[in-house]
Amino acid sequence: MDVEILKITAADLDENGFYIGKADVPNFAGHVEIAADLGWVRFKAALRATGYIRALAGSGIEAGLGIDAGEDINAGLGIKAGLGISAGSYIKAGSGIEAGLGISAGEDIEAGWGINAGSYINAGSYIKAGSGIKAGLGIKAGSGIEAGLGISAGEDIEAGWGINAGLGISAGLSISATFVSTPTRIFAGLCLWRFPTAEEMQIRAEIRSGTVAFGEVVPPQPHSA
Repeated sequence: MDVEILKITAADLDENGFYIGKADVPNFAGHVEIAADLGWVRFKAALRATGYIRALAGSGIEAGLGIDAGEDINAGLGIKAGLGISAGSYIKAGSGIEAGLGISAGEDIEAGWGINAGSYINAGSYIKAGSGIKAGLGIKAGSGIEAGLGISAGEDIEAGWGINAGLGISAGLSISATFVSTPTRIFAGLCLWRFPTAEEMQIRAEIRSGTVAFGEVVPPQPHSA
């Protein structure tokens, strides 16, 4: 059975880039394709599709509420949502990925720039960002976690493979039970474009498992009463 494809072009947008078409984009049964070179394509409420959501080169996706796809979410520019971002397979953006709540993918999460979530970041496979990765709660990946800059989480950081940060790694300084866990190696401060400071090489977390191959472990300290 053929799957319906909603193709969004410049004719479907107002002067501020908001979608004004007639399709029920908060509950679309099928795929959503956004044409190239439209800049930020904005949705006042949610954008949800049972299939994939893809924005071609030069186009980004922004929703006032959540973005949810049964398959992948892929944007030539960035992906932003006031609430959560969720995909059955992978999430990929040429620039940044930002969500007011969680970011979750059945497979990979990858951004050319940073990844920032108000709550958790969870990927079935790897998490990779050209700059930093930051989550208000935990970060968890089925395979590796890699960031060009720092990795920061309000709670725990867990990876099925290794953890690699160009600068520092921080996990929940105010929560004594917070930890970093991986069966292989942990690197902090591996940036190649300059010498990192001592602080940028710190891993501020309990090392539950894994070998610190580069960087200094600074145990998290609970807040005093």
